[in-house]
Formats: sequence, C-alpha cells, structure tokens
Amino acid sequence: MSSEIVRLQNAVSNQDHVAGPSAALVTLLEYGNFECIHCGQTHPVIKQIRNLLSNDLRFVFRHFATVQTHPHSVRAAEAAEAAGVQGKFWEMHDELFAHQTALTDRDLLGYAKRIGLDVDRFSREMSENVFLPLPQ
Repeated sequence: MSSEIVRLQNAVSNQDHVAGPSAALVTLLEYGNFECIHCGQTHPVIKQIRNLLSNDLRFVFRHFATVQTHPHSVRAAEAAEAAGVQGKFWEMHDELFAHQTALTDRDLLGYAKRIGLDVDRFSREMSENVFLPLPQ
C-alpha cells in the first residue's frame, strides 16, 4: 500500500471555517449546501468521523450555495456567516443541517435565538446582506 499526499488547489485560509488542529494528520474539506439533501445525509457521517478521529482530523467547511436548485441556500449560508462572527458558526451549521426544510428568514431567526446569538445584530446583518458575496 502506498501513501500519497494530496494538496488542496485552494489552500485552507482564514476565510474558511475550520474545526480541529492545523497539524492534524488529515484535512477533510466539504463544499456544502445547507439545503442540499445529500449534504444533509452526509452531515451525521462527518460528525462521526470527526468524533472518531478527534485531533487527527481538521475539518474545513466551504459554502457551495446554488440558488438555481436550492432557493434558500444563500440565505442559510448568510445565517451561518452571521453566526460565525459571533463565534457560533458550528452551532448554526448544525442547526441548518438539522432543519434543512425550514430555512425561511423566520426560521433562521429562530435558530439564532436558539443558539444564543445577539438577535438584533443577526437581524441587522441579515437585512443588510453583510456577508454577500459568500466566501468560497
């Protein structure tokens, strides 16, 4: 069995959402869409892998919102970014995948409340589209 190191064409940067140490043996990068059913089905598997590998895994999430097929995906990604600036990206990430069929602005506000965000700030940033364009 040979081992090969594969390098990312677009290296992990400070614009990415990263969980796990930078010195981890493995980096798993997901281009995800909060409204995509396949991404939602993969979410619990990735959580299991993250738990299993612990500090040997660095997990990176990048947005892949596609409005043509998933009309709420950009808004959901904006909500994740708004939560991220308040230090709660991963909490919102999990809420969005847990409730993929409920991604209206009203739903997003409910998730913001549930995870303990400053909802006034969240609402303002969402109404002003502060996080558009999304980081890729």
